[in-house]
Amino acid sequence: MNETTCLGCQLANKVVEAHIVYENDWVTCILDIAPLNEGHMLILPKNHFHDVDDLDDAASIEIMRASRLLARLLKSHFQPHGITILQNNGTFNDLNHYHMHVFPRYESDGFGWLEPVDTANAKDRLKETAEALVVLVDQRL
Repeated sequence: MNETTCLGCQLANKVVEAHIVYENDWVTCILDIAPLNEGHMLILPKNHFHDVDDLDDAASIEIMRASRLLARLLKSHFQPHGITILQNNGTFNDLNHYHMHVFPRYESDGFGWLEPVDTANAKDRLKETAEALVVLVDQRL
């Protein structure tokens, strides 16, 4: 995928029309066309990245700054019970362009976190998993 054919790039760079809420030199924040709740927004970097581990430091910082601003906007305008911020990678990135979701949450909105049925193996292996990941952190993958 390249920047001219990527829908995320096109949205972020105003090639395709969107409902823009905030924009700076690094990111464009738009209303999601399939909102989970009113005010559901996407933060899109203007440069093409696919996953969170592809982001450069400048884009990462601007995305987090934008997420804080959008959270404040949503709290001020909608007075939700909370804010959810999430991002999907790999196969679950349906836009094939990095994007962060920011949306207001309400106790009765029906959105939920569904845990896998069988988590026993992962729970039983917390010590081993932590040790393996610490080694990788030390190697600075």
